[in-house]
Amino acid sequence: QTVPEELQNGGGFGYVVAFRPFGTVSWMQTVVASPDAARYVFRNESLPPFSPYEVKVGVYNNKGEGSFSPVTVVYSAEEEPTRAPTTVLARSLSASDVEVSWAPPWESQHKGRIQGYEVRCWRHDEKEENAKRIRTVGNQTSTKVSNLRGNALYHLAVRAYNTAGTGPSSAAVNVTTKKPREAAALLATLRWATLSTTGLCPFCLLFSPPWPQVLYRWNRQSSTSVIETNKTSVELSLPFDEDYIIEIKPFSDGGDGSSSKQIRIPKISNAYARGSGSSTSSACTLSALSTIMISLTARSSL
Repeated sequence: QTVPEELQNGGGFGYVVAFRPFGTVSWMQTVVASPDAARYVFRNESLPPFSPYEVKVGVYNNKGEGSFSPVTVVYSAEEEPTRAPTTVLARSLSASDVEVSWAPPWESQHKGRIQGYEVRCWRHDEKEENAKRIRTVGNQTSTKVSNLRGNALYHLAVRAYNTAGTGPSSAAVNVTTKKPREAAALLATLRWATLSTTGLCPFCLLFSPPWPQVLYRWNRQSSTSVIETNKTSVELSLPFDEDYIIEIKPFSDGGDGSSSKQIRIPKISNAYARGSGSSTSSACTLSALSTIMISLTARSSL
């Protein structure tokens, strides 16, 4: 910073810039005669990139020299990183998000500092130059890439950057996003079996894939019980003297699907309780058909 005129204490004011390679003894000095000067450029074509120098700045006027500033360390201009990140890994988090991680370049950077990393992500049917770019800052070695297309193959590559530019790219890795919730018809059929001596009425729910959650509750209660299954049927043993509401909802890694229409189970009278266990009463046979958005890749937790 320049010295204000009221503090120059005389004519012929100027600056003395002293500098030396870091770790050496002898100072080099140059005079900057203008009192308004705020910079000095030392040019040396043989100077290695990102070389540290110790620098201090003093003042003078016609009466003599003043004191020097404290010593500070500055660096010559850096070059872009010369090595690519290693051990690049990618995994799908959902239908629209993937996570990518990497390790810093093996070779230590003698020509500059790594200020962060640039992740490029492009779909298999896109050109690499149109890739989505995400930049991290500092030592962060993982990031999430969002707003991707579901069930699509993506390529990802990582490179380091600094003030001079970006370094070479890592080898691209592939990842396929999870399937989004797709339209699927879910057919649920309620079949009454028989009335047991315990007062519990077994019902058999038959439905087509994908894997569903079966949600049921008493008509007079707000709490809901949930059964998960990867089969195409499930048997519920419920007290026969209560009204029930049953819904079926598919689920997967891509998210939960929409619930089927509500299946209402009325109280089952003793008249319907007569008969063998293999018989089916038409009065107790219900069905529901609705469109479900579901992924078929794998199940997800509640």
